[in-house]
Amino acid sequence: MANGKGGKPSKEAKAAAKAAKRQASRERRSQLWQAFNMQRKEDKLLLPLMIGSILVFALAFFLVGLVFGIPWFLLPIGIVLGVLVAFIIFGRRVQGSVYRKAEGQAGAAAWALENMQGQWRVQNAVAGTTQLDAVHRVIGRPGVILVAEGAPQRVKSLLAQEKKKTARLVGDTPIYDVVIGNDEGQVKLKELQRYLNKLPRNIDTKRMDTIESRLSALGARGGPAMPKGPLPGGGKMRGGMQRTIRRR
Repeated sequence: MANGKGGKPSKEAKAAAKAAKRQASRERRSQLWQAFNMQRKEDKLLLPLMIGSILVFALAFFLVGLVFGIPWFLLPIGIVLGVLVAFIIFGRRVQGSVYRKAEGQAGAAAWALENMQGQWRVQNAVAGTTQLDAVHRVIGRPGVILVAEGAPQRVKSLLAQEKKKTARLVGDTPIYDVVIGNDEGQVKLKELQRYLNKLPRNIDTKRMDTIESRLSALGARGGPAMPKGPLPGGGKMRGGMQRTIRRR
C-alpha cells in the first residue's frame, strides 16, 4: 500500500480501501438476497413468519405505547426489533434447510465440523473405508472427540480402533465418540455442533496444544480421500484437512 508523508496512507490508498469495502458490502448483500430468494422458493412459511414477527412486535409496542401515551415513539422500536427477529428466523430456517440437504451425504459431518465456531482443532478423515465411512477427530476443551459417519456396522469398528490408538497418546484426557445418525444412541447431524458445545470443559488450551502435537503423527498417514462435502445450499468443504478455529 502506498503511503504518504509520515507513513500515512495516501489518498489513492484510502480511496482503494473504501472501494474494496464497498465492493465487499455489495457482494454480501447480493449473496444474502440470493440466499433469501432460494429459501423463499423452498420454504413457503418463511415470508409469513418474517412478516408476522414484524407485525407482532410493532403492534405490541404500539399498544404498550398507548398505555403510556407514547404510541408513535415506541412503534419504530417495535418495528426494528421485529426486523431483527425476522432475520433470526431467516437464518435459522436457512440453517435447517442446509442440514436437511446435507443429512445422509458422505462428508456431511466433516462439513459441519469445519463450520463450527469456537476454539476447536479439527482433523477430517483420520480413519475411513473405501465406502466413504469416516472418523473425524476434534480436539477441544472437553478433550478428544471422535466423530464417525457412515454405515453403523462399519464405523463401530473404525471408532474402536481409532479410540484405542488415541488413548495410547493422550493419557487420562477424556475421549468421546459420536456416531452421526438418527437412531438411538446417535447424534443427528443438525445437533452435532450443539452436542459438542454442551460437553464439559475438562482441559485447557495448553493441554490441547500438547495433545494436538502428540496426535499429529497419527494423522500423518491420512485416510481415504473424502468428497468435497455435501454442498448443501452452496456450502463448501474447506480444502485443508486440519485447521484451528478460534473465536474472534
